[in-house]
Amino acid sequence: MKMQIKMLCGLALSLFVATAATAKDYNIVDYGAIADGKTLNTNAIQQLIDRVSAEGGGRVIVPKGTFLTGGLQLKSNVDLHLEKGSVLLGSTNSADYRKLETPGRPYTEKQDDNAQMGMIRAYRAENAAVTGCGTIDEQGREMVININERLFKKREITAGRPRETYRPKLFYISSCRNFKLEGVFTKNSPGWGLSFELCNGLTIKGIKVYNRAYWNNDGIDIDDCTNVRITKCDITSGDDAICLKSYYTQFAVDNVYIADCKIHGTGNAIKFGSATFGGFRNVVIKNIHIYEAYHSAIALQAVDGCSYKNIRIENIKAENVGNALFVRIGNRAGEKPGSIGDIVIRNVTASISYHRTGIDYGRTLKPDNAYHDVFPASITGLAGYNAGPILIENFRINFPGRDARLKDFDPMKRLYKIRELPKDYPEDSMFGELPTWGLYMRHAQDITLKNVTFNLDGRDFRPAMVLDDTKNITLEGVKMPDNNNMIVVRANASVSVGKGTKANVKHVE
Repeated sequence: MKMQIKMLCGLALSLFVATAATAKDYNIVDYGAIADGKTLNTNAIQQLIDRVSAEGGGRVIVPKGTFLTGGLQLKSNVDLHLEKGSVLLGSTNSADYRKLETPGRPYTEKQDDNAQMGMIRAYRAENAAVTGCGTIDEQGREMVININERLFKKREITAGRPRETYRPKLFYISSCRNFKLEGVFTKNSPGWGLSFELCNGLTIKGIKVYNRAYWNNDGIDIDDCTNVRITKCDITSGDDAICLKSYYTQFAVDNVYIADCKIHGTGNAIKFGSATFGGFRNVVIKNIHIYEAYHSAIALQAVDGCSYKNIRIENIKAENVGNALFVRIGNRAGEKPGSIGDIVIRNVTASISYHRTGIDYGRTLKPDNAYHDVFPASITGLAGYNAGPILIENFRINFPGRDARLKDFDPMKRLYKIRELPKDYPEDSMFGELPTWGLYMRHAQDITLKNVTFNLDGRDFRPAMVLDDTKNITLEGVKMPDNNNMIVVRANASVSVGKGTKANVKHVE
């Protein structure tokens, strides 16, 4: 692993040879910064960033050593360059992280979770960058302890974690053009990790993210950005790892390419949502190795009125995950439900874990681990708002079996008790125990499963598939165990069992 990181750092450095040859360098030590890990250097570094930007741009060099700082705001044409052995160490005093002022930023309906604080911030900057081989460490665990103490004294603390708006992110980059992040190691936010919103032209390459200092530690969040390229990243998160969000009804995530990344997550590995106001268009995600995820390997959500167009997800290998696929239409925003369609998911293998993932995630910080049998993949809309069209091709899910049949539990009885929950937070566990081990579909249409395998290592008393109020479901080359291949079809659902599919179809009222 160390050798791989060094290679990535070398690659990142080589990409900036031409830039370095023409840009002027400014070493922060020459302008008053002290590398003792104790002196707060926020003012010295910020004043240098401001000066370099005002003079037309250049590289602000962080040399080898440990430099304590609060929140820094990047400006146009400034490359914050961390040399090998350098550490920007975050202050554990949350008062050292001011909310970024964003005049003219559009209104968002969702105000409860998207903090405008961060260790590295930028607003409406052009051609700004963070590059090099150094480390940015926000010391999130220690900061949250201090935040909790402050809230307790003010009698504002609530059960569980402090709200997202109290906890600074690692990065909060808003409304920037041509922002670049390459080579660095970022870690230990008290909140979300690398958060980008309303940016046009975003390149993230060859970085390592370790964000498991506390609950709710996303890896990379992309919110209503356009022209985004994320490649060759290694992400370990204490919540969703790569998360596309849409907070603004008048904007959308558009023209995004994500490839060749490694993921360890305790939430969802690849997630669209849960903020889903505008939409998602022209997204390609490919060649992703997921080593763990407590929830879903792939989660696609439309719960605030958004729409989807031209989404392609392929070549995904997912190991030790709680669920393979979660697709959900909800109506959390109170207006007309959104839509999910024009989606192709192909060449995916997923191995579902019977045990908890994220073993290095602190015991007091672990996600909900309420007892349940393994959740199936699911595609669910709302009555009158069907999910689809979706093509799922060359998809293999390996389930552990090992069911723990509860007393008097009958999957057919459970089928009639599943609530719609249009306003609930979307997650694979939201419906509780489901009456199938393989795939649950409700309010879905124009779904094609082609060359899909549902493998079961042990036994499970539930049927392989449940289709409830579905239309135009096509199964081609779908393989299930010979001794557990029942498909339960309800509410005038329609299914076409094509060539290569052996199934026991049972219709119920």
